[in-house]
Amino acid sequence: MLARLARLLATVGLTLLGLLLVTFLIARIVPIDPVLAVVGDRASSAVYARARAEMGLDRPVWVQFARYGAMVLHGDFGRSALTRSPVTADIRRFFPATIELATLATLLGLILGVPAGVVAAARHNRWPDHVLRIVGLFGYSVPVFWLGLMALLLFYADLGWVAGPGRLDPWLDGVVPTRSGLLLLDSALAGNGRVFASALAHLALPAAVLGYFSLAYISRMTRSLMLEQLGQDYIMVARAKGLSERRVLWRHALGNVLVPLATVATLAYANLLEGSVLTETVFAWPGIGSYITGSLLSLDMNAVMGGTLVVGAAFIFLNLLVEGVYRRLDPRLR
Repeated sequence: MLARLARLLATVGLTLLGLLLVTFLIARIVPIDPVLAVVGDRASSAVYARARAEMGLDRPVWVQFARYGAMVLHGDFGRSALTRSPVTADIRRFFPATIELATLATLLGLILGVPAGVVAAARHNRWPDHVLRIVGLFGYSVPVFWLGLMALLLFYADLGWVAGPGRLDPWLDGVVPTRSGLLLLDSALAGNGRVFASALAHLALPAAVLGYFSLAYISRMTRSLMLEQLGQDYIMVARAKGLSERRVLWRHALGNVLVPLATVATLAYANLLEGSVLTETVFAWPGIGSYITGSLLSLDMNAVMGGTLVVGAAFIFLNLLVEGVYRRLDPRLR
């Protein structure tokens, strides 16, 4: 067990080191001068040279990488040129918003997508299957920014069913003390119903938009996995024994697709963590995607590298988590 734990730690360490190296090299290769983001393009050559020396960019690349790696090990990603605050503090402020949005969207995709995929597989080439194909095709084809704008126009501007862009009503900002950064959780722990209702009203529409795309992906993959299982011999044997169709579908067939379905759900969640930039932009959602994008446009490479490393570390953690789920669901892997 100790040897397995040592191998796991070594694998994670090497993966993080590779991620750190690739991120660092990309930041140094791209034609962006991080010094200009600090001093501006009208600074004198003396000011430019002094700032470059203070940032350590006049040293060899391997020395810069070693220095940056040591900073990362201490939880220091440098200071953001855009917000003028430590990148670590910015990530603690922006990343929970993305986690909250992606988690609710993935839950919506799982709760609705898995049953839809099972029903479509059970009614293969019938009207439920055709409806699911159309829903999935629409989810894959429609640009997320257009769907977000149309959803805002209909449900917020015309019907007034949901709150507008942003994460919270402005007059409620700062009412609840920040503990986890997740507004729903923090307001529930504080027992503040007004903040909870406002946060949920702002979260509902962007989570529904992202959840629809997650639903399209999860339902389609569930359908494919279920169709493969329904053609196996053990399904024919179960039906020949007189088991009900409900038990055959939901216990035997679905039970055997839970392992690959865990990978599908994990990939959907990970993609929402780093791929919800357009949704965050449309709904003015202060998440990590909009933070990295704004930092890149402002040539703020410390923020870009720090945000990229955090998202990459989240991918690694999710992969480890799904491996643990594998062992729980499939006894053959224990």
